[in-house]
Amino acid sequence: MVPSLEHNNEVKGESLDLVKYIDSNFDGPALLPDDSAKKQFAEELLVYIDEFNKALYSSITSKGDVAEETVAALDKIEAALGKFSDGPFFLGQFSLVDIAYVPFIERFQIFFSGIKNYDITKDRPNIQKFIEEVNKIDAYTQTKLDPQFLLEHTKKRLGIE
Repeated sequence: MVPSLEHNNEVKGESLDLVKYIDSNFDGPALLPDDSAKKQFAEELLVYIDEFNKALYSSITSKGDVAEETVAALDKIEAALGKFSDGPFFLGQFSLVDIAYVPFIERFQIFFSGIKNYDITKDRPNIQKFIEEVNKIDAYTQTKLDPQFLLEHTKKRLGIE
C-alpha cells in the first residue's frame, strides 16, 4: 500500500525518493529552488525528518506529559519555517520539504490535541501559518483523511481510551 513508480527500468518506492525522482525527471513546477542556500537547508531538513518524527511519536506513546525533546523538535520546526521571509513554507515557497513534513505535522497536530491536550501551534505562529497555507492547496486537501478517524484509529492502535 505504498506508492511506487516504474520508469526507465527503475522502480522507486520510498516516498521521498519517489518525489525527488518525479521532480528531476518530469516537467512541472520545480520542487526544489535553484538557490544553493535553500537547497542545502532543504537537505538538512530532509535528514532531520526521522529525528523529528521519533521525538514527537515518543511523546504520543508515553504515559507522561509532552517530553522536552518534543518541545525542542517543534521549536526547531518553528524556527525553520521562519528562516526565509519570501513565503510561509520551509523554503519560503512550497517545496519538496513541505511535501515531506506536512502529513506528519498534520497528524501530530491532531494526535497531540486529542491525546495529550497539547496544541503544537501555541506560541508557534510559523507552524500555524504553515498549516493554514498548506490547507489552501487543493491537491493536498483532497488527500487528507478525516481527523476524527485518524485520532480514533491511532488511539485504538496505541491502546488509549
